Amino acid sequence: MNDTMNAPRDSLPEIGAETYLFASPHGKHITWLTDALGRQGTVVMLSPDANSLDERIALLGPAAIFIDFSGDHAGTASELHQRLKRDWPALPVLAAGVSAEPASMLAALRAGVDDFIDMSAPATDAVTTLRKLLDRRGSGPQDGTRGYTLSLLGARSGIGVTTLATSLSLLLNDQLSQAAKQAGPRNSRQGVALLDLGLPSRDGLLYLDTQSSFSFVDGVRNLRRLDQTLLQTALAHHASGVAVLPLPTSLAQVREISHADSVALIKRLCDFFDFQVADLGGFSTIDFVAQTVKATQRSLVVCDQSIGAIVSTANMLKELRARGVETERLSLVVNKFDHQVGLPAKDIAARLELPLHHVLPARGTQLMAAASRGEMLVRTARNDAYSQAVASLARGLKQEYMPDPGHSPTRESGWATRISQLVGLRKSSSEG
Repeated sequence: MNDTMNAPRDSLPEIGAETYLFASPHGKHITWLTDALGRQGTVVMLSPDANSLDERIALLGPAAIFIDFSGDHAGTASELHQRLKRDWPALPVLAAGVSAEPASMLAALRAGVDDFIDMSAPATDAVTTLRKLLDRRGSGPQDGTRGYTLSLLGARSGIGVTTLATSLSLLLNDQLSQAAKQAGPRNSRQGVALLDLGLPSRDGLLYLDTQSSFSFVDGVRNLRRLDQTLLQTALAHHASGVAVLPLPTSLAQVREISHADSVALIKRLCDFFDFQVADLGGFSTIDFVAQTVKATQRSLVVCDQSIGAIVSTANMLKELRARGVETERLSLVVNKFDHQVGLPAKDIAARLELPLHHVLPARGTQLMAAASRGEMLVRTARNDAYSQAVASLARGLKQEYMPDPGHSPTRESGWATRISQLVGLRKSSSEG
């Protein structure tokens, strides 16, 4: 995947920086927000007529969008917000305006924006409001929030990343299905998707005995058209219900899409699946791996006890750190662990300077025997040591990112109360 884009270089944010789009006709307001969010990321102007809306979102993958409701542009702003909520429902949208214009603030409230930025207030208030909103949107699996993505990294082929990715996808899907039967569906997203992006290519499809004519590159090219119907008909589905999106048969096609577009697709798919498992085992394009890690909730580095794997993993981590990946976002899974080798998992973790997350036993013979029958060990031998270890990993991930129902609902933001006081509406102070 290359990182070449058609837009002018100075119009795009630096790699690794958060991006925010701002639809405003006022140059002073754009300058104010740019200065206010200077340390948070890059503010990119979005034309209020929104003709290029989908392209900009797909290209830049913004963390949030701001819409200027000030002056006499409230009608246009409301229309833009309606389109965003229809086509990009998972994107946080904030209104911007000034408290001296209560009519504009009321229009923003009625439009249903997620929060409000008062550009007559101190700039620090904008940062605080934005952080609180993003924290609320990312705090739990509530309706309207996005699904979660786990990336599995492997420095070289043969470490077992694809076997883990496929096995984990199956068991996660089983656990989510069981939870849905007990508590009922909580959102419109569906199950688990396996992003089969590792090398050798399309091994995930092979292990799951599944065929696919729709690839990851096709997904990028159809980003604007993605909806539940397209994904249900185009994506390959294992008999368990797990969706699979592989690399194309011809890897030359991968060079035709950019890293930014690829990450935008991964983020977009979060609107449709409860959980995505991205297999990046043996992936050679370190820039794409780095950007994917930054875009996912958790990344697990898979390594075995061999010296070659440890050295290759150390080099991969060095490259990732050089690209701004924070090591606290990574943790280690030691695969194919054999006590007789004499190299403890904790020593491998210490050598790689990563926290040890999980250990999977060496069960090569059993895994190979199942694969030769076109089966997955975790489905045919659930009491096997490997199956039990992966099931434990799946339970931990589900509990961490998709806790059982009953958690406290997010409190409503305080700006609705403030505007109610300004325009004379009656609202309970408990909503603030």
